[in-house]
Amino acid sequence: MKRLIYEVTEAVRIAFAQIRAHKLRSMLTALGVIIGIMAVTLMGTAIKGMDISFKQSLAMLGDDVLHVQKWPWADVDDWWNYVNRPQLQPEDAVTLNRIIAATPNSELQVAIPVVSRTDTVKNGDKQVNGVFTQGTNSDFAQVMSADFESGRFFTAAEATGGRPVCVLGYDVAHALFPEGDAENKIVTIHNHPFRVLGVIARQGSFLGLFSFDNQAIVPLDAYRKYISSAHRGTELQVKVKDKTRVALASDELEGAMRRVRAQLPGDRDNFSINQQEAFKAQLDPVEKGIAIAGFFITGLALFVGAIGIMNITFVSVKERTKEIGTRKALGARRRTILLQFLIEAAAVSLAGGLVGLGITSGLAVLVGLAAPQLPIEFSPGLMLIGLAVSVGTGLAAGFFPALGASRLDPVVALRYE
Repeated sequence: MKRLIYEVTEAVRIAFAQIRAHKLRSMLTALGVIIGIMAVTLMGTAIKGMDISFKQSLAMLGDDVLHVQKWPWADVDDWWNYVNRPQLQPEDAVTLNRIIAATPNSELQVAIPVVSRTDTVKNGDKQVNGVFTQGTNSDFAQVMSADFESGRFFTAAEATGGRPVCVLGYDVAHALFPEGDAENKIVTIHNHPFRVLGVIARQGSFLGLFSFDNQAIVPLDAYRKYISSAHRGTELQVKVKDKTRVALASDELEGAMRRVRAQLPGDRDNFSINQQEAFKAQLDPVEKGIAIAGFFITGLALFVGAIGIMNITFVSVKERTKEIGTRKALGARRRTILLQFLIEAAAVSLAGGLVGLGITSGLAVLVGLAAPQLPIEFSPGLMLIGLAVSVGTGLAAGFFPALGASRLDPVVALRYE
């Protein structure tokens, strides 16, 4: 054991002496590993960021909320069946709530009607186009996953009275009121004045496709009176009592909705119950495909780096053939020679890995400063993986040259010119 420790220590000393003696060659050899480790860690950081963004986006939808809508959150195979479904009505929520109240030990808590459309919100000469405008009741506050930056949500009295009040998303409020004093100010939605009761704190976007900060929420009766009486964008958001029993709640909701829609046994559902899992089922294969493609590309980069290390290790063996012969003639074991060149290859690769990790961490910091909304996470686990990959690349690339060096005949090696 002591001999092995001595051999490893001596091999490390020789390896770093060779790296110092051939700085430029070692640096050029490590360049392929640097690029490969950068690719691996950047890809890992990007995939981790995608996963965080995906989970944050799903959290905004609420993992204890079921969405009853005309269309499913998935590809459909019978388009005409879905397009001919009757529209949901806000009054369906009233009927559904009566069924929920009459159901013993119901898994459902409350059904909330939501109608929506895009509209323009103005304040004097300032305006924001394409604002996602929703009409709902005061129970909507129960399914909101965001906090308020200022103000409050409208009350049941304000909702049932159809008062022209509203709650604005962060981006809308700060675009119309750059000074940040939107509360109790007047904005115009669909050419009608609404008083701002509150501003929702910044939430971000859903998978980069839809911004939760670009919205306005008004009482349902005010929406019908001043904005639109059409129900094309109607959905029912149903809060579940226990989010660990969403599957049971979904089954109960399906039966209740069939009663609401007066469907007969054997009739095909004319509504869809959507939840987070629908998005997850669609996006998981995409995320896995990106990961496979990304790691294939990074694998090619590491392969190029490994070829460089293998080539330079063969060159090093050729240059030091006489030295190998002398050491073996003096009693050096094959294991000693093998360790010497393996550790030298691994050291070059490790140095490249450390440089690559340093560059990647610097880029991650710069991206985080330039775009704080992007979920960049350069974790310690990813750094350990990068180091392990770099050392593994060096060992794999240096094995055959080191094995060849360890098998040299000392007589032949001493006569090598």
